Amino acid sequence: MLSEGDRVLIGLSGGPDSVCLAAILDKLKADFNITLHAVYIDHGLRPDEMADEKAFCRDFCEGLGIDFLCETADVKGHARDKGLCTQEAARELRYGLLEKIACKLNATRIALGHHADDRVETFLINLFRGAGRKGLSGIPPVRKLESRVKSQGSGAFKNITVIRPLIEVERNEIEDFLMQKKGDSQIAPANSKLPYVVDSSNLKKDYFRNWIRLTFLSEMKKRNPSLVQGLCRTMDILREEDEYIDIIVTKTLMRLISRKGGDTIELFLSPLETLEKAILRRVLRRALSETEGLRGMDFIHVETVIELIKRGKPGDRVYLPKGIRAIRDYSLLKISSALPVKINTYELMPPSEIVIKESGDVIKAEFDEGGGTRDEKQSVVVDADLVKFPLIIRARADGDFFYPSGFGRKKKLQDFFVDEKVPRDERDKVPVVVSGNDIVWIAGHRADERFRTREETKRFLVMKIVRSRDNRSDIKGSVTKTNI
Repeated sequence: MLSEGDRVLIGLSGGPDSVCLAAILDKLKADFNITLHAVYIDHGLRPDEMADEKAFCRDFCEGLGIDFLCETADVKGHARDKGLCTQEAARELRYGLLEKIACKLNATRIALGHHADDRVETFLINLFRGAGRKGLSGIPPVRKLESRVKSQGSGAFKNITVIRPLIEVERNEIEDFLMQKKGDSQIAPANSKLPYVVDSSNLKKDYFRNWIRLTFLSEMKKRNPSLVQGLCRTMDILREEDEYIDIIVTKTLMRLISRKGGDTIELFLSPLETLEKAILRRVLRRALSETEGLRGMDFIHVETVIELIKRGKPGDRVYLPKGIRAIRDYSLLKISSALPVKINTYELMPPSEIVIKESGDVIKAEFDEGGGTRDEKQSVVVDADLVKFPLIIRARADGDFFYPSGFGRKKKLQDFFVDEKVPRDERDKVPVVVSGNDIVWIAGHRADERFRTREETKRFLVMKIVRSRDNRSDIKGSVTKTNI
């Protein structure tokens, strides 16, 4: 947890855990040649108590010669903006501030006062919620921060480690230690009634964690005084096994990633399909958590993606919270939160080729004396004398309708897309070729009956769509394009 010359930032609330932690680190600072700083974070949730807590922490640090800082966090505002509960918002802001301050101070360690009882409470909360092995491993004694932060005043990045030196110590041991030290000017100010302050919110049973601590654990300890040690031993075993499984997951994921960006990850489908579910679940969770735009998925969402992998067909997809979608292709699984592509508007004056830069597709148009038939999806032939030039290529619009070839009557484009099972996040990138206000061709899908060729047709217009995945290399630098 500590190395020679470390600069340590202590999270100090004034409660028994953080006070004990600061006192012990102060005793160790000469042995390790470490520099100590402490920060008190005002969450703005208990305004009647904050002033006394700040004063206690400031006096406490002055007595020990520890540099003291105070920061504020708008927990209620953050909870409202992010849709989080109060405790989740407080935790998110607290760790963000600790990281920011550690970076500013060039600290290498952030020391927190979590103890053995905290581990057990977290274990039980996760157990009741149905967590797996990772969630049941409890609070880690040492954890590298998820992101590397830039050191103050330099372009270099520094890794910061969160340490919890009291993680194997029980709450009653901490309180006993502090009461023995009551009146010691090095532990608490001489005029303090107690060597620590009590957070009144910790005494309320409104929060699930408090109920577990004050009711459930209290009763369980009466029946089994060794409960905390026993559950901590279980968590140690689970953590060690989890670390081993994580090595397997890391090696597996390395050979699965086809492409990865800030909001998208693509995984090779063939190896995914053969993985055992226990490893597959972890691989997906890791892939999601390490892709910034995909974080925060719950167990049920991962299970939905697994079902897509095991039973889905090419083209199938599932829609998840936060705009995330998982798409099963022929050889890849794509998970993305990127906004769906919507093409711009282009003019098409034959003969020409238009690159639709938003999708990478190409539409080619030329006059042909022979005419002939086409499949209407990739290529279509229409009566050139029935259309108005230039043609317009655009995305779908509200109220669009056309007369699908072979259908015999008018149909809304929205209904056509539904019947053709065009995924809703791909509908805005389907090129719609129009003449005036009339649809001529839904490129890649169907032509309009009104513009079909007849026996009397004299000029034939042939249009073809080349999908980006089919001919991307052939179109670079060889086409003209006009963007309205």
